[in-house]
Amino acid sequence: MLNPQQLAAVEYCDGPLLVLAGAGSGKTSVITQKIAHLVQRRKLPAAKIAAITFTNKAAREMRERVGRLVSSEEAAALTVCTFHALGLKFLQIEHARAGLRRGFSVLDADDSEGIVKELAPKGAKPDVLFGIRNLLSRAKNAGLSPEEALAAARSPKELEAATIYETYQQRLAAFNAVDFDDLIRLPLRILETDAECRDAWRERLRYLLVDEYQDTNDAQYRLLRALAGERGRMTCVGDDDQSIYAWRGANPENIEQLGRDWPNLRVIKLEQNYRCGKRILRAANRLIAHNPHLHEKKLWSEHPEGAPIRVLECKDAEHEAERVAAIAATLAEKHKARWHDIAILYRGNFQARPLEKALRLARIPYHLTGALSFLDRAEVKDLLCYLRLLTNPSDDAAFLRVVNCPKREIGAATLEKLGQFAQSRHCSLLEATRSDGVLRQLSPRPAAALAKFSELIDELRSASLHESAADLVERVLQRTGYAAELAASIPDQPTRDRKLGNLRELADWFRAMQRDSGGAGDLAAQLALLSHADRDDPGNAVRMMTLHAAKGLEFRFVFIVGCEEGTLPHEGAIDEGRVDEERRLMYVGITRAKELLTLSWSAKAKKYGEILANQPSRFLHELPQEDLHWQGRDPEADREVVRETAESHMARIAAMLAGG
Repeated sequence: MLNPQQLAAVEYCDGPLLVLAGAGSGKTSVITQKIAHLVQRRKLPAAKIAAITFTNKAAREMRERVGRLVSSEEAAALTVCTFHALGLKFLQIEHARAGLRRGFSVLDADDSEGIVKELAPKGAKPDVLFGIRNLLSRAKNAGLSPEEALAAARSPKELEAATIYETYQQRLAAFNAVDFDDLIRLPLRILETDAECRDAWRERLRYLLVDEYQDTNDAQYRLLRALAGERGRMTCVGDDDQSIYAWRGANPENIEQLGRDWPNLRVIKLEQNYRCGKRILRAANRLIAHNPHLHEKKLWSEHPEGAPIRVLECKDAEHEAERVAAIAATLAEKHKARWHDIAILYRGNFQARPLEKALRLARIPYHLTGALSFLDRAEVKDLLCYLRLLTNPSDDAAFLRVVNCPKREIGAATLEKLGQFAQSRHCSLLEATRSDGVLRQLSPRPAAALAKFSELIDELRSASLHESAADLVERVLQRTGYAAELAASIPDQPTRDRKLGNLRELADWFRAMQRDSGGAGDLAAQLALLSHADRDDPGNAVRMMTLHAAKGLEFRFVFIVGCEEGTLPHEGAIDEGRVDEERRLMYVGITRAKELLTLSWSAKAKKYGEILANQPSRFLHELPQEDLHWQGRDPEADREVVRETAESHMARIAAMLAGG
């Protein structure tokens, strides 16, 4: 059942629409119901609709919800994906316009960094390489070509990065590859310069819906504008109060830009919150009111008031962690909370260590979001590079990763000679291995090893033409000797089993994702788009994550730790005048809580070996004080909390002893 504002947002399809959807206001329902409305009432073919999200997980959930509202055929015809996945689809169709050959590769961050390292000044330190890669990414996210980036350079660092940009793109072209940022930049370049292609895609996608619109960067906005056309056939759903990604290129001013580009833009506000208790919502409203707003809104809720918001003053980070663990245990013992109902949020991952220790000591299961991504595990990346090389023989980055994996007696000197030959003949490294000229320059053993490797890749390429990607993974593992080497080189059984299990899981993923029309190359490119968060299944455990990672989630009980000046807001943001974004980050954290919110800060911190005094965050003082319970200021309430926590603690000790 939609409320009046939600219904208005669903039914308005006659021009560009901006839906300002406050936290917990049911924006996903609006998007899914609007898709159903377009298909069933407006008779727009499902294949002509694209819903764009910011994570693959959100896209899957949206598709599932739409699938309950329309027929299975209509749901299958919809485009529901991320901006980058849409860009990938565009390039797979329009590869020739982008100067790419069919079966191009999508390089991951490591491959990209490897190329930058080759092109950067010799001996450049890691922070310099990171800076160059970051400037390249920023230029691409602004939609700049190498020539435009060079013209826009204002500092020596920008000039250096812009100079490398041109050579970097030449290298990608030689590999028949794109990097992650190109998935937006290249389609944008084509759509803005090729009227025929632009008209064809506007006809292909006649209505666009964009979720989390406030997180769009400049290139994504321009891509949206190019596809939506002058008529603005789109609905953008977002919340300026939850714009927390400026540090990675998101531009909250894109909300204002909509009104400038489409003067007939209609704005509908969703202000009823279905998640939080009144007290939590009141605190969030009071906090965010300190930020300037283009469109004022005030969230309200029909939920009960809820308990006072606790504020804990702790001695240091260790004491803070112990108190959080004790309260979490109390919630489980006294309030029958499931562990996964509890979230501990913090500004930076460095804050997790004392919390992990305290939770382990209390025997509380937890899941740490932001651990090493499945696809970043060495053995998984190795197998994906094999697949990339099979589908794109020009992928030199993939070649270099797997040519000696497992060990084939092919050393650095051999690869250097191979690279020089490939460069002089303008061919790929794999192609160079087939040349008698280059093999004659090498010692017999590495020459034989290279020739054998080349034959192996040819054999596997032939198999890839008729085998499923999942079967191909199994074949690669066996024929390359990778699985055998892994088993032989790792004496530790649990580690060996885990790595082999990861490879089996990779095959399972391909099996689940396989489509009749997709080959291994397309699937490998799709896997490059996945993020760690999309695959997490943490089970019944306390969730630990940064405030950034918590966006879009909700929990019955939320702890926000480290609420002191210099941590939240972060000292860098204070120095750079970005406190408004830090306040939005705190707002996001507060609005994750459904029933109980606990805020904590440490009076002292250890930094560079010194003990420093902290001050409570300014954000604590911006909250409505009548809704807060500052522990230590109300002795009666404090005694009740201490008694309840102590009882829970004793019960857990008794249970542990009984189980021991």
